[in-house]
Amino acid sequence: MTFIVAKDLEKSYQVGEVMVTALKGVSFTIETSSFVSFIGPSGSGKTTLLNLIGCLDKPTSGSLTIGDTDIRSFNRRQSANFRGHSIGFIFQDFNLLPVLTVYENIEYPLLMVQNTPAAERKKRVTELLEAVGMSSQSSKYPDQISGGQKQRVAVARALVTNPKLVLADEPTANLDHETAYRVLELMKKMRDELQTTFIFSTHDQKIVGEAEILYTLEDGKLISRQVKGEAHHA
Repeated sequence: MTFIVAKDLEKSYQVGEVMVTALKGVSFTIETSSFVSFIGPSGSGKTTLLNLIGCLDKPTSGSLTIGDTDIRSFNRRQSANFRGHSIGFIFQDFNLLPVLTVYENIEYPLLMVQNTPAAERKKRVTELLEAVGMSSQSSKYPDQISGGQKQRVAVARALVTNPKLVLADEPTANLDHETAYRVLELMKKMRDELQTTFIFSTHDQKIVGEAEILYTLEDGKLISRQVKGEAHHA
């Protein structure tokens, strides 16, 4: 079932005196419960595209629907509400809250956004701490753990709400080989059990190898779409 449809997406920014176009006429569809990766060099538009899909930014032109919802029409509050209930984010710079413990950082979306009952919160957070190998660090604060451990916490926080969509910007960048595979297995399990859709922006060959569809971006344009071994130009 088609989940995301983008048509002729454009995104331009004013940088000083210059207008920079980060995305140029990008069109694609993404099916429910798929593993999709956007690849391409730095500056190709990958992060800009994730920000548009995640309702963190709006396209300059073109259309973008998630489910049956045209997300371009959202105001700021509607965007925040949609993100909180439907999307999990894994950012490159973690975005953990320094005043909260590892446990509290993972629990935060359940408490602040979804108002999940206490017993269910505890169950989900405990399961995810175990899944990403952070149970023994649950009472530590972000400045007391390593970059790789922060990445694991960020992954767990993104998955704790059982979102329909997870957007992951280099989610395995700070992880050792074993942990990266553990995280990928956890994501595949969610995809299979909850029909979660995962969209990655990455250079990591482990993720590229797991992706069912690879979209290649270059200079803001979608230049190819590859489906498990078959390539054709977009």
